[in-house]
Amino acid sequence: MIIIRNLSKHFGSKNIVNGFSYNFPKNANISLIGANGAGKTTFLNMICKLEEPDGGTITIPKDCVFAYLPQSPNENPEATILKECISGHQTLNMLETRRDDALAAMTQNYSEESFAAYEVAEQEFADKGGYALESDAKGILVGLGFETSQFDNSPLSLSGGWRMRVELAKLLINAPNFLILDEPTNHLDLPSLTWLEQYLKSFTGTLLFVSHDRDFLNNLSEITIHMSNGTVRVYNGDFDSFLQQKAERAEQTRREKLSLQRKQDHMQAFVDRFRAKASKAKQAQSRIKMIERLKAIEAKLEDEGTTKKAQFNMTVDKPSGRIVLEIEGASIGYEGVTLNKNIDLKIMRGQKIAIIGANGIGKSTLLKSIVGEIPFISGKHEWGTNVTVGYYSQDQLDLLNKDENVLQNVMALAPMASMQHIRSLLGSLLITNDDVQKSVKVLSGGERSKVVIAALLAQKNNFLILDEPTNHLDMSSVEMLSSALESYNGTVLLVSHNRAFINAFATDIFQMDKHKKAELINMYRAPDSGRPHEKS
Repeated sequence: MIIIRNLSKHFGSKNIVNGFSYNFPKNANISLIGANGAGKTTFLNMICKLEEPDGGTITIPKDCVFAYLPQSPNENPEATILKECISGHQTLNMLETRRDDALAAMTQNYSEESFAAYEVAEQEFADKGGYALESDAKGILVGLGFETSQFDNSPLSLSGGWRMRVELAKLLINAPNFLILDEPTNHLDLPSLTWLEQYLKSFTGTLLFVSHDRDFLNNLSEITIHMSNGTVRVYNGDFDSFLQQKAERAEQTRREKLSLQRKQDHMQAFVDRFRAKASKAKQAQSRIKMIERLKAIEAKLEDEGTTKKAQFNMTVDKPSGRIVLEIEGASIGYEGVTLNKNIDLKIMRGQKIAIIGANGIGKSTLLKSIVGEIPFISGKHEWGTNVTVGYYSQDQLDLLNKDENVLQNVMALAPMASMQHIRSLLGSLLITNDDVQKSVKVLSGGERSKVVIAALLAQKNNFLILDEPTNHLDMSSVEMLSSALESYNGTVLLVSHNRAFINAFATDIFQMDKHKKAELINMYRAPDSGRPHEKS
């Protein structure tokens, strides 16, 4: 498999990778983890030859069938979803073209030679599974949540999230032996996520993937690669095993630093005592040099136990009235398509409601209708008094001005906030010092999400409407966001497929279903676990 030797990459003074070497094993599931901005996507891009390293080599063997999930869908897809999926199998498409060309040549000018050429091309296409390709593609598309009635639709008719599912289907149909997935769960609902987990468990090649979904990591990863401050370390085991090993390493590092500090103190005491004595001057100078060497060793030790964490603080400028929003008999959809109907929802101050349900059922459309981006097809909705809304959409990152810096973007999204308050918020999200002057276009997806979240915090709204806010955020940031939402004294309505995230703070679940009326389920926190559970 792929071999990395002394790989190095930096941006300015920031080290992304510093002298990393690794032989990727065959038939292993390997997770790549690290905080937002650690360089995970850059690392994957270098393996895929999309970015050049500053030093070192990446050797890809000739028998490696490579597949990488892009961050954006194909701008010029095939005419139908099924054809676009089938186009992902490059080898079989090439063999099909060769077979069709041989058939055309035989038809135009028949001879024993042209017939033999067609037979060879046809047999190779059949032997490689060409006649099962369409059936395989349909199975993968269904597994990822597509209806059979959609197969003949244009990919351009799909939302961004669904188009990314088509890109994932194109990778899987190609039967690679080295598969790279960068946050594949971001656009999947729970049934599709479960299907993908099972599919990848049976995958016979090497899988390298980035994910911030703890369950997904634990269910799949056998080896964990951790990136932090230019250091890349490899751990055997899943994510929970990594955490244990990392804690043990941090404790070992702490003991080593303490031992070094004691040696330095002992030598410094000797130097302070005997520096002025001629008979001890040589020994004192020797110890001074030894102290400097010990300090250099100490500086190289990574103190993993002091990793900074984002700390969100959500405040409300003024409270809303008791009733925040009331929806009665609403139907939602777009362009003549009704996605859901007869929706009744009464939201009270302080409720934190998570909307769940399969993709395509109208969860995001409901949020867009509430904020006025898409009109309700029918029904009525009425706002309560003094309600101020902060909205985070899945398309929010596309609204950032990529040519302006972080500070300029937050100021544009929260014009009433003071510069000092904005800088304080960005700092709490670990965007500090010169980082606020970075252009948005050089930020990772997680860092861009933090820019939008900082703008939301700066607005101090009393009603937050959030559509998949954890997409692209690292696990530490997800945990901090859930903690902040739990202590937030406003009202929350959100869509998320992250079960652990929802369980941490939701007071209610609004379950949407195609075949029955949407239902609000009250939750309570069990005293022994602190987690919300359905009331009996």
